Amino acid sequence: MGLETKVDHLKVIVFDLDYTLWPFWVDTHVDPPFQKKGDKVYDRNNQHVTYYKEVPAVLEKLISLGYELGIASRTGAIEEAEDLLRLFNWNQYFSYKQIYPGTKTTHIKRISKDSGVKLSEILFFDDESRNIRDLTAINVCSILVHSGVTMEVVRKGIQTFVNSS
Repeated sequence: MGLETKVDHLKVIVFDLDYTLWPFWVDTHVDPPFQKKGDKVYDRNNQHVTYYKEVPAVLEKLISLGYELGIASRTGAIEEAEDLLRLFNWNQYFSYKQIYPGTKTTHIKRISKDSGVKLSEILFFDDESRNIRDLTAINVCSILVHSGVTMEVVRKGIQTFVNSS
């Protein structure tokens, strides 16, 4: 169980950005504007801006299985986060984006409303324990990410979702 076939009662998978899909805080660790040179993205200081290695393959796999994907990020660097999503060519994967300061509870409730799915049909990945606690309290299966999203992290997250349903 996990990344072989779609789990019918799992409708939307949502990811945080900072330290979940990429290894930095977009509002403090990189310096916009960003630019793409070839297939790489750089900031104003010509620092290579990258993401966790397996993220593109994970996103492609989840889309190929028929899942809808979302972003829930509390960053104040909204434009910068959007720029990176565009430059990494990831907008094609995300049906729902909630990127603004606020609580993850608000973000996920909006994704639930916009998608028409119940909170219990959402799986959420984040690197902050407080967000996991907040969302677990409203019946969203939430997975703490320690070193970025990988195939194995997502496979185990889907298995946790199935086991908790």
